[in-house]
Amino acid sequence: MGQLADRIRGPIREGRYVVSEHASERITERGFLEWQIVDGSIDGEVLIERSENRPHPAVEFDCLLPDGTAFKAVWCLLPQSQVAKLVTVHYLNE
Repeated sequence: MGQLADRIRGPIREGRYVVSEHASERITERGFLEWQIVDGSIDGEVLIERSENRPHPAVEFDCLLPDGTAFKAVWCLLPQSQVAKLVTVHYLNE
């Protein structure tokens, strides 16, 4: 485990990512800031790698906000462009 996560984290670190409409709505609803999701995902623990996901491989990260609140971020990799896409984000207790 970790290869797909590393392939997704690379573009995130480089700012080569997009945020889905769904994730954007969840970010707003939950009062997150985009940078918190990005930083948390870079440092977060891999929960699940879904390398065989179709249409795009995805990873779930267990992350922390600066105040220590836990959340989960789901990212996929857009293979042709090698861009990471934030699919959704939510508190772990949801």
